[in-house]
Amino acid sequence: MSEVMSVEVNGNGGPELPERTALQRLLGASTVWIGVVLVALCIVFSVIRPDAFPTRFTFQTLLIETSVLLVLSVGMTFVIITSGIDLSVGMVLIFSGVIGAKSMEWLSPDQDATGAGWGIIGIGFLLSVAGGGVWGLLNGLLVAKAKIPPLIVTLGSFGAALGAAQLITGGVDTRTVPENLRDTLGFGTTLGGVPNLVLVATVVTVVAAWVLHTTRFGRYTYAIGSNEEAARRSGIAVTRHLVTVYLLTGVLAGLAGFMNLAYFGTTTIGGHTTDNLDAIAGVVIGGTSLFGGVGSIVGTVIGVFIPSVLKKGFVIAQVPVFWQPIAVSVVLVAAVWFDQLRRRARDRK
Repeated sequence: MSEVMSVEVNGNGGPELPERTALQRLLGASTVWIGVVLVALCIVFSVIRPDAFPTRFTFQTLLIETSVLLVLSVGMTFVIITSGIDLSVGMVLIFSGVIGAKSMEWLSPDQDATGAGWGIIGIGFLLSVAGGGVWGLLNGLLVAKAKIPPLIVTLGSFGAALGAAQLITGGVDTRTVPENLRDTLGFGTTLGGVPNLVLVATVVTVVAAWVLHTTRFGRYTYAIGSNEEAARRSGIAVTRHLVTVYLLTGVLAGLAGFMNLAYFGTTTIGGHTTDNLDAIAGVVIGGTSLFGGVGSIVGTVIGVFIPSVLKKGFVIAQVPVFWQPIAVSVVLVAAVWFDQLRRRARDRK
């Protein structure tokens, strides 16, 4: 999305949205420009290290390392388009991974899930996704029904989800992850070497893009972010829709937690402290407006990969690690500045 899809109430009380094709919504001007930036970064690092960056191994590891963050960012895209925010996704990811790991451990003989079969793994998956969904539902109810600002609600969930994960594990990572899960989802490949983690992230992304850009649910998401009151007056069930959006974000965080568990083979309680900020940064860099009403899944995909390429390129080019957050911060601020310029230009029309 490169333009705000503002909602105007017509004489019949219904919303009038700009007539735009799905292709136009997917390939807005901002999406094209951030795509050019991503390609330029890849070219620069390929020139600097032609022996290391443009290799199959580098791109494969880049895709794997970005898969979990991409799933988080897809959910965040829906939330930010509604003019909301979710600071809890990183901790919900940890909580969901803990629930999945512990449930598989409890269901296994001698509480060792290393040799667990697919039945137990399936239960662990369902509980991981359900655990994320519970936090998402709670966030949605507090934001949409209790009218508490999403920043406060999700900041509270951030601490509560992490505390709950630590209480369940005693602060010690669970490492008895089924080998079948690690060999299949964590390190397995399909279609001639495509990592299964990447395939899962791709499916999630494609389905989310279809929902956001071609369905009524997606149109209502844009409408609420553009003008919540106008959307409400036009007959959109704003409260129910917002609860569903936060629920969706929680479910995707639960899925990301299970993917993370499969890849690392542990609950990684001490990690992911910046995943929420990384997801927000990727979404905003991808052209989604923090003011709501603007955004696309394609933009999010590109936006998530820009910081990932920067970090990977800096490591390969042997740039000191301390420059990585500085570079990402500059790109993020530039993206928000561009969004503000675009909004001012639109308001002057």
